[in-house]
Amino acid sequence: MRRTPLTPLTPLTKFTALCLTAAATVALTGCVSGDDTADDKAAGKGGKADRSAASPASKSPEPFPDLTGGEIAERALDATVGAQSLRVTGDVPDESSGGTIRLDMAMDKDGECAGTLGMDGGKADLIRTGDTVYMRYDEGFLRAQGEGEPQADTDAAVALLAGKWTSMSATGEDMDEITGFCDLDTLLGGEERVHSDATRGRTTEVDGTPAIVLDEKDGKDRYTLYVATEGEPYLLRVDSTGADDPGALTFSDHDEPVRAERPTGEILDLDDLAG
Repeated sequence: MRRTPLTPLTPLTKFTALCLTAAATVALTGCVSGDDTADDKAAGKGGKADRSAASPASKSPEPFPDLTGGEIAERALDATVGAQSLRVTGDVPDESSGGTIRLDMAMDKDGECAGTLGMDGGKADLIRTGDTVYMRYDEGFLRAQGEGEPQADTDAAVALLAGKWTSMSATGEDMDEITGFCDLDTLLGGEERVHSDATRGRTTEVDGTPAIVLDEKDGKDRYTLYVATEGEPYLLRVDSTGADDPGALTFSDHDEPVRAERPTGEILDLDDLAG
Protein backbone atom coordinates (compact mmCIF):
# COMPACT_ATOMS: atom_id res chain seq x y z
CA MET A 1 0.00 0.00 0.00
CA ARG A 2 1.26 3.44 -0.80
CA ARG A 3 2.15 5.98 1.83
CA THR A 4 0.94 9.47 1.15
CA PRO A 5 2.98 12.32 2.65
CA LEU A 6 1.17 15.57 3.29
CA THR A 7 3.70 18.36 2.97
CA PRO A 8 4.82 19.36 6.48
CA LEU A 9 4.63 22.94 7.63
CA THR A 10 7.96 24.52 6.78
CA PRO A 11 9.78 27.75 7.68
CA LEU A 12 8.49 30.63 5.57
CA THR A 13 9.88 34.10 5.10
CA LYS A 14 6.49 35.77 5.23
CA PHE A 15 4.76 35.82 8.61
CA THR A 16 1.31 35.60 7.11
CA ALA A 17 2.20 32.56 5.04
CA LEU A 18 3.82 30.87 8.02
CA CYS A 19 0.81 28.78 8.99
CA LEU A 20 -0.91 28.18 5.66
CA THR A 21 1.26 25.53 4.05
CA ALA A 22 -0.31 22.08 3.92
CA ALA A 23 0.13 20.48 7.32
CA ALA A 24 1.12 17.09 8.63
CA THR A 25 2.20 13.74 7.33
CA VAL A 26 0.10 10.61 7.50
CA ALA A 27 1.94 7.30 7.05
CA LEU A 28 0.02 4.09 6.45
CA THR A 29 2.28 1.43 7.91
CA GLY A 30 1.77 -2.24 8.56
CA CYS A 31 1.17 -2.99 4.87
CA VAL A 32 3.99 -1.09 4.44
CA SER A 33 -2.75 33.27 2.64
CA GLY A 34 -7.04 37.64 1.18
CA ASP A 35 -9.57 40.04 2.37
CA ASP A 36 -12.13 37.75 3.94
CA THR A 37 -15.21 39.06 5.69
CA ALA A 38 -15.96 38.55 9.33
CA ASP A 39 -18.94 36.27 8.72
CA ASP A 40 -16.96 33.32 7.32
CA LYS A 41 -18.01 29.84 8.33
CA ALA A 42 -17.75 29.10 12.03
CA ALA A 43 -15.40 26.40 13.24
CA GLY A 44 -16.45 24.07 15.98
CA LYS A 45 -13.93 22.29 18.16
CA GLY A 46 -14.72 18.83 16.89
CA GLY A 47 -12.75 16.57 14.61
CA LYS A 48 -13.86 18.18 11.33
CA ALA A 49 -12.13 21.44 12.18
CA ASP A 50 -14.01 23.95 10.03
CA ARG A 51 -13.25 27.66 9.93
CA SER A 52 -13.51 29.64 13.15
CA ALA A 53 -16.13 32.33 13.56
CA ALA A 54 -15.07 35.94 13.43
CA SER A 55 -17.94 38.21 14.44
CA PRO A 56 -18.19 41.99 14.70
CA ALA A 57 -17.18 43.31 18.10
CA SER A 58 -18.79 46.15 20.00
CA LYS A 59 -17.04 49.51 19.95
CA SER A 60 -14.10 49.73 22.31
CA PRO A 61 -10.88 51.74 22.62
CA GLU A 62 -8.64 51.32 19.60
CA PRO A 63 -6.22 48.42 20.22
CA PHE A 64 -2.49 48.91 19.71
CA PRO A 65 -3.02 52.65 19.07
CA ASP A 66 0.64 53.45 18.46
CA LEU A 67 1.53 50.47 16.27
CA THR A 68 1.37 49.94 12.53
CA GLY A 69 -0.17 46.81 11.08
CA GLY A 70 3.29 45.41 10.42
CA GLU A 71 4.38 46.02 14.01
CA ILE A 72 1.26 44.27 15.32
CA ALA A 73 1.97 41.31 13.03
CA GLU A 74 5.52 41.08 14.33
CA ARG A 75 4.29 41.15 17.94
CA ALA A 76 1.81 38.39 17.11
CA LEU A 77 4.63 36.31 15.64
CA ASP A 78 6.73 36.77 18.77
CA ALA A 79 3.85 35.81 21.06
CA THR A 80 2.74 32.81 19.01
CA VAL A 81 6.26 31.43 18.53
CA GLY A 82 6.75 31.85 22.27
CA ALA A 83 3.73 29.70 23.16
CA GLN A 84 4.62 26.29 24.55
CA SER A 85 1.54 24.67 23.06
CA LEU A 86 -1.50 25.44 20.92
CA ARG A 87 -4.34 23.89 18.96
CA VAL A 88 -4.66 24.22 15.19
CA THR A 89 -7.91 23.67 13.31
CA GLY A 90 -8.87 24.34 9.73
CA ASP A 91 -8.78 23.36 6.09
CA VAL A 92 -5.64 23.53 3.99
CA PRO A 93 -4.79 22.24 0.50
CA ASP A 94 -2.82 19.03 0.05
CA GLU A 95 -0.48 19.50 -2.89
CA SER A 96 0.21 15.79 -3.27
CA SER A 97 -3.43 14.79 -3.82
CA GLY A 98 -5.01 18.02 -4.97
CA GLY A 99 -7.57 17.65 -2.20
CA THR A 100 -8.08 19.32 1.15
CA ILE A 101 -6.73 18.35 4.54
CA ARG A 102 -9.02 18.93 7.50
CA LEU A 103 -7.09 19.08 10.74
CA ASP A 104 -7.74 19.54 14.42
CA MET A 105 -4.53 19.03 16.35
CA ALA A 106 -3.17 20.11 19.73
CA MET A 107 0.61 20.02 20.01
CA ASP A 108 3.46 21.30 22.13
CA LYS A 109 7.18 21.95 21.99
CA ASP A 110 7.94 18.62 23.68
CA GLY A 111 6.57 16.79 20.63
CA GLU A 112 3.34 15.66 22.29
CA CYS A 113 0.22 15.86 20.11
CA ALA A 114 -3.36 14.66 19.89
CA GLY A 115 -6.02 15.23 17.28
CA THR A 116 -7.44 14.24 13.91
CA LEU A 117 -6.55 14.52 10.23
CA GLY A 118 -9.18 14.14 7.53
CA MET A 119 -9.02 13.94 3.75
CA ASP A 120 -10.76 12.30 0.80
CA GLY A 121 -13.83 11.41 2.83
CA GLY A 122 -11.91 9.68 5.62
CA LYS A 123 -10.33 10.46 8.95
CA ALA A 124 -7.35 9.37 11.02
CA ASP A 125 -6.80 9.96 14.74
CA LEU A 126 -3.23 10.73 15.77
CA ILE A 127 -1.57 10.75 19.19
CA ARG A 128 2.08 11.04 20.02
CA THR A 129 3.22 10.67 23.59
CA GLY A 130 6.77 9.90 24.63
CA ASP A 131 8.47 7.77 22.01
CA THR A 132 5.29 6.21 20.60
CA VAL A 133 2.88 7.30 17.88
CA TYR A 134 -0.67 5.96 17.94
CA MET A 135 -2.95 6.16 14.91
CA ARG A 136 -6.47 4.95 14.11
CA TYR A 137 -7.82 5.03 10.56
CA ASP A 138 -11.41 4.71 9.37
CA GLU A 139 -12.32 2.72 6.27
CA GLY A 140 -12.82 5.80 4.09
CA PHE A 141 -9.33 7.04 4.86
CA LEU A 142 -7.73 3.67 4.14
CA ARG A 143 -9.56 3.22 0.85
CA ALA A 144 -8.69 6.74 -0.27
CA GLN A 145 -5.03 6.12 0.49
CA GLY A 146 -5.17 2.79 -1.33
CA GLU A 147 -6.41 4.33 -4.57
CA GLY A 148 -4.41 2.95 -7.48
CA GLU A 149 -3.23 -0.10 -5.53
CA PRO A 150 -4.50 -3.66 -6.06
CA GLN A 151 -8.00 -4.04 -4.63
CA ALA A 152 -6.94 -7.09 -2.63
CA ASP A 153 -4.22 -5.07 -0.87
CA THR A 154 -6.63 -2.30 0.02
CA ASP A 155 -9.22 -4.78 1.29
CA ALA A 156 -6.57 -6.45 3.43
CA ALA A 157 -5.50 -3.13 4.90
CA VAL A 158 -9.10 -2.24 5.72
CA ALA A 159 -9.65 -5.62 7.38
CA LEU A 160 -6.46 -5.27 9.41
CA LEU A 161 -6.53 -1.60 10.38
CA ALA A 162 -9.94 0.05 10.07
CA GLY A 163 -11.22 1.33 13.40
CA LYS A 164 -8.28 -0.08 15.38
CA TRP A 165 -5.64 1.79 17.30
CA THR A 166 -2.14 1.08 16.06
CA SER A 167 1.23 1.94 17.55
CA MET A 168 4.62 2.71 16.02
CA SER A 169 7.93 3.86 17.43
CA ALA A 170 8.32 7.62 17.04
CA THR A 171 11.99 7.03 16.27
CA GLY A 172 11.30 4.41 13.63
CA GLU A 173 12.20 4.57 9.96
CA ASP A 174 10.17 7.08 7.90
CA MET A 175 8.61 8.60 11.02
CA ASP A 176 10.37 11.96 10.86
CA GLU A 177 7.49 13.66 9.06
CA ILE A 178 4.86 12.52 11.56
CA THR A 179 6.93 13.38 14.59
CA GLY A 180 7.86 16.69 12.99
CA PHE A 181 4.18 17.50 12.59
CA CYS A 182 3.64 16.92 16.30
CA ASP A 183 6.41 19.39 17.17
CA LEU A 184 5.23 22.95 17.62
CA ASP A 185 8.62 24.34 16.63
CA THR A 186 8.25 22.59 13.26
CA LEU A 187 4.75 23.97 12.80
CA LEU A 188 5.79 27.52 13.52
CA GLY A 189 8.81 27.24 11.25
CA GLY A 190 11.46 28.71 13.49
CA GLU A 191 11.95 32.36 14.25
CA GLU A 192 13.10 33.91 10.99
CA ARG A 193 12.01 37.54 10.85
CA VAL A 194 11.14 39.75 7.91
CA HIS A 195 9.49 43.13 7.73
CA SER A 196 5.71 42.86 7.51
CA ASP A 197 3.74 45.39 5.46
CA ALA A 198 0.36 44.37 6.91
CA THR A 199 -2.27 47.07 7.12
CA ARG A 200 -4.65 47.61 10.03
CA GLY A 201 -8.32 46.75 9.62
CA ARG A 202 -11.44 46.55 11.72
CA THR A 203 -11.86 45.04 15.17
CA THR A 204 -13.83 41.82 15.50
CA GLU A 205 -13.98 38.61 17.55
CA VAL A 206 -12.71 35.10 16.93
CA ASP A 207 -14.60 32.55 19.00
CA GLY A 208 -15.42 35.27 21.52
CA THR A 209 -11.88 36.67 21.78
CA PRO A 210 -11.51 40.35 20.77
CA ALA A 211 -9.21 40.71 17.78
CA ILE A 212 -7.88 43.16 15.24
CA VAL A 213 -7.86 42.28 11.55
CA LEU A 214 -4.68 42.76 9.53
CA ASP A 215 -4.50 42.51 5.75
CA GLU A 216 -1.32 41.57 3.93
CA LYS A 217 -0.33 40.98 0.32
CA ASP A 218 2.47 38.80 -1.00
CA GLY A 219 2.45 39.10 -4.77
CA LYS A 220 -0.91 37.80 -5.93
CA ASP A 221 -1.60 36.15 -2.59
CA ARG A 222 -3.85 37.83 -0.04
CA TYR A 223 -3.85 37.04 3.68
CA THR A 224 -6.10 38.12 6.52
CA LEU A 225 -4.74 37.83 10.06
CA TYR A 226 -6.70 38.00 13.28
CA VAL A 227 -4.63 39.02 16.33
CA ALA A 228 -5.86 38.97 19.93
CA THR A 229 -6.21 42.43 21.44
CA GLU A 230 -6.56 41.28 25.05
CA GLY A 231 -3.83 39.47 26.95
CA GLU A 232 -0.99 38.17 24.81
CA PRO A 233 -1.27 39.30 21.16
CA TYR A 234 -1.56 35.74 19.91
CA LEU A 235 -2.35 34.94 16.32
CA LEU A 236 -5.92 33.59 16.40
CA ARG A 237 -6.62 32.90 12.74
CA VAL A 238 -5.11 33.23 9.27
CA ASP A 239 -7.17 33.21 6.07
CA SER A 240 -5.66 32.95 2.62
CA THR A 241 -7.31 33.46 -0.75
CA GLY A 242 -4.11 32.92 -2.70
CA ALA A 243 -4.10 30.57 -5.65
CA ASP A 244 -1.27 28.48 -4.20
CA ASP A 245 -2.37 28.16 -0.56
CA PRO A 246 -6.10 28.87 -0.18
CA GLY A 247 -7.51 27.96 3.17
CA ALA A 248 -7.91 29.03 6.76
CA LEU A 249 -6.35 27.98 10.03
CA THR A 250 -7.48 28.88 13.54
CA PHE A 251 -5.18 28.86 16.58
CA SER A 252 -6.46 28.41 20.11
CA ASP A 253 -5.59 26.94 23.50
CA HIS A 254 -2.26 28.77 23.59
CA ASP A 255 -0.09 27.41 26.42
CA GLU A 256 -2.79 24.91 27.44
CA PRO A 257 -1.61 21.38 28.37
CA VAL A 258 -1.87 18.85 25.55
CA ARG A 259 -3.79 15.75 26.61
CA ALA A 260 -1.80 13.16 24.72
CA GLU A 261 -2.47 9.82 26.40
CA ARG A 262 -2.04 6.21 25.35
CA PRO A 263 -5.37 4.91 23.98
CA THR A 264 -7.22 2.37 26.07
CA GLY A 265 -8.07 -1.12 24.87
CA GLU A 266 -6.36 -3.28 22.29
CA ILE A 267 -3.57 -1.67 20.26
CA LEU A 268 -2.04 -3.25 17.17
CA ASP A 269 1.76 -2.93 17.25
CA LEU A 270 2.75 -2.27 13.64
CA ASP A 271 6.46 -2.46 14.44
CA ASP A 272 5.99 -6.07 15.51
CA LEU A 273 4.01 -6.84 12.34
CA ALA A 274 6.73 -5.33 10.20
CA GLY A 275 9.25 -7.62 11.86
